[in-house]
Formats: sequence, structure tokens, C-alpha cells
Amino acid sequence: MNDELHKQLEEMVAKMPAFPISVQRIIELTADMQCSPKELVQIIEHDPVMTMKILKLLNSAYYSLPRKITSIKRSVVYIGINTIKNVALSIATIGMLPTKSAGGFDTRKFLKHSLVTAAIAKLLNNKFNHVEFEGSDCFVAGLLHDIGKVVYAQYDPARYVELQKVSEENGISLFQAEQEVIGADHAVIGSMLGSKWQFPESLVDCIGEHHNVTNPGNEIRDCVIAADQLSKIIDLEDAQLDSEFNIELPPIVAERFGMGLKELLEYLGDFSAELDETNAYST
Repeated sequence: MNDELHKQLEEMVAKMPAFPISVQRIIELTADMQCSPKELVQIIEHDPVMTMKILKLLNSAYYSLPRKITSIKRSVVYIGINTIKNVALSIATIGMLPTKSAGGFDTRKFLKHSLVTAAIAKLLNNKFNHVEFEGSDCFVAGLLHDIGKVVYAQYDPARYVELQKVSEENGISLFQAEQEVIGADHAVIGSMLGSKWQFPESLVDCIGEHHNVTNPGNEIRDCVIAADQLSKIIDLEDAQLDSEFNIELPPIVAERFGMGLKELLEYLGDFSAELDETNAYST
């Protein structure tokens, strides 16, 4: 990427609104594995809107907790600091999505894909026993993997329309169209936005690498890449599945799971229950 393009991307990222102060503080605090639960509770409770949304989500059918959660203090006890951090991060990100876009950005479709990818990434983590990470880490990485598209759609809408046209007319993916037309895809600008919002470095790397797999070893990234492709496949009509199944996993990712994408879909079987989590976040 040349300096001029990098500057243009930085200018677009700078226009994105700042992340809520409360969530920034949550991210900073939880970066320390020994952080104080009491301090975390105090930060969240000083944001009444965030408090309300977290409690609403935790009391949804998805979590099915044994008793109603009426305080943030109790929620930390039940589901843990890391999950609370990721719930807050997810809620804040969803709240910042545009309701309208001059570039024809479909927020509903974007959110659906992001949430389904998140749920499948979490499932993959659990199925393949990647015990170094919590499932909620994979969920939030899946939710945020395409956040760079929002930047393009909001602050360069004419170019975003052109990208969609190039994608459709040439039968290529949007990120390939971005690379051809702009020279940098949404993963790059998404990682820049993640850095601005002070996301954990591992999450920034995951966003930036979900279309550019060159190095092995990033388990969360690989779960997100596979989930991203699986979410596109299950969105197809069943009758089209065999004829349109032309997506492949990068070799590094396929090696991690020990199978290709079609075999992985069959291995997972019915995961409709896991997708219920998407309803909890989207309502």
C-alpha cells in the first residue's frame, strides 16, 4: 500500500465516531487478566444504557440462566469478566452501525451475516477444543470481521457503489473488487479502525487477516475464516448448494480443521440452536 492510499484510509477511519468511553475503559481494564471485578462493575454501572442492554441480553432465552440477572455484579459472577467484556463490545459495535447509507449499504443484511459468522466461529472453537480461547472471543471476532465495510460505505459511498458493481459484473467477491479498484480491502481498513478503537491486538490482527492468510497459528482467525464462508453457504437455497459450492478454505485453515469446507459443514451437522444467539443480539 502506498503512502497516499494509506493516508486516504486513515482520513476515512478518523471520521468514524469514537467508541463509547465506558467500553474503552472496559477494554483497557480487562487487558489485565488480574483486573478487579468490582472496578469493572463500577465502569458498566456508570453507563445506564449499556447496563440495561447487557442485562436484557443476559436475561434472553439464549443464555437461559437459572435465575433472572438484575445487576451487573451478579452477571460477572455468572458468566465471567471476559464474556461481559465481549458482550459490551458486541452491543456497542452493533449500536454504531449506520441506519442509512448513501452507498446502498444494507445494515440488516450486514448484521445478519456478521452475527451468523460470530455464532459459527464460536461453535467451531467449541467443537475443536481450542481451549486457549473462550468461545466469546471467537464470537466477537466473527461479529467484527467485516467492520471495514462500514467505513467504505459511510465515507466513500460512491466508491462503495462502484465496488458492488465491479463485484457483480465480474463475478468476484467484494474484497477482490476492493483490491482491484482501491488497492486495499475492507480487512485492512477494519484493522485500522480496530486500532483506533483500541481493540486488543489479537482482535485487530484477526480482522486484518481474515482475507489474507499467510501465517499459521492464529486459531481465532481460522475459526472466523471458516465461519465466514460457512455463513455464506447456509444462506444459499438448499437446491443451489451443490451447484454453487465453489468456495474453498485457504490451505492453512483447512489443515487446522483437517477437512475442506463441505466436509466441515457436514461434520457440524444441525447448528440451528447455536444461531439462536443471533436473535438475542439483533433484537
